[in-house]
Amino acid sequence: MALPTTANPGVRLVGWKEASTLGLWSTSRLALPRRAAFALHRTGRGKFPVVAISLDDYLPMRSTEVKNWTSTSDITSLRLITAVKTPYLPDGRFDLEAYDSLINMQIEGGAEGVIVGGTTGEGHLMSWDEHIMLIGRTVNCFGTRIKVIGNTGSNSTREAIHATEQGFAVGMHAALHINPYYGKTSTEGLISHFEAVLPMGPTIIYNVPSRSGQDITPEVIDAVSGYSNLAGVKECVGHERVKCYTDKGIAIWSGNDDECYDSRWKYGATRVISVASNLVPSLMRSLMYEGENAVLNEKLLPLMKWLFCQPNPIALNTALAQLGVARPVFRLPYVPLPLEKRIEFVRIVEAIGRENFVGQKEARILDDDDFVLISRY
Repeated sequence: MALPTTANPGVRLVGWKEASTLGLWSTSRLALPRRAAFALHRTGRGKFPVVAISLDDYLPMRSTEVKNWTSTSDITSLRLITAVKTPYLPDGRFDLEAYDSLINMQIEGGAEGVIVGGTTGEGHLMSWDEHIMLIGRTVNCFGTRIKVIGNTGSNSTREAIHATEQGFAVGMHAALHINPYYGKTSTEGLISHFEAVLPMGPTIIYNVPSRSGQDITPEVIDAVSGYSNLAGVKECVGHERVKCYTDKGIAIWSGNDDECYDSRWKYGATRVISVASNLVPSLMRSLMYEGENAVLNEKLLPLMKWLFCQPNPIALNTALAQLGVARPVFRLPYVPLPLEKRIEFVRIVEAIGRENFVGQKEARILDDDDFVLISRY
């Protein structure tokens, strides 16, 4: 009997005997890594005399095969990236309306990129479903107007790979990767960790030893600097480390708002990933783009220092609530700043000028009872 033909050159048809010879009806054979995809062709009377077999290494997408149409240079060129806040509803779910408004304010204020689900965005308090959804929403709603960098790093290499695959699959332009924290590894382990995720798309490596408990040393960055997907490093160690990299031509984003001016104009870091730009994006853009302006820097320093009077993002969450831009809802373990700090913020707003801050409402002090703390979300 002549076998039916197929238009797919990667598929050939075999009869029962050959299928049996190949072991295609054995469940153990089907479990092998080289899988055979088959489809049965009904010929009448409920019989299936032939089977379509594809043996052309039909495997699921591997991480190294993820496609991304954003070039590394597109990411390296971004001078102002905002580590954006994630606002919540009173039941602890994302307040997507407020989130969209925040992103629009960043675009209007001159930010060129946003970190989604970073430390400031409380990615560590999200499920991965929430995390990837928020990345996808940001890309879908704003991806043509601002670059979306998803924080898909993890202290588990396996988890970092999986989250980064998902992030690029929903369209993020680049990934942010921290070094493995708590369960720290060796220098060789750090290099291997970053080598596992760098092939997937444009990547910013994030060094913040005060949070991760381990410094990503120049030895590690030098070892992975040859990867074309390395856009640069978000560096929080200080000016000398910044200069160490910029002298080698490695792109650096300052990770400290209160150091970003000097890093920009004295040490070669022409970029910042900012918390303060959540509140004053246009002024932070001026600090990066419009020449040396020590007066503006001095004007902003009280705000920058106030934002880190307690671990980030506590102060930022409090400030956005006081400005009426986000609801006064906190996912625990974060709680709002005490009254005296809230009063101090109102004075800072007055000193800088309310017109320079996001939102339209006047800054309020708020009572302790105005805040909602969510433990189950």
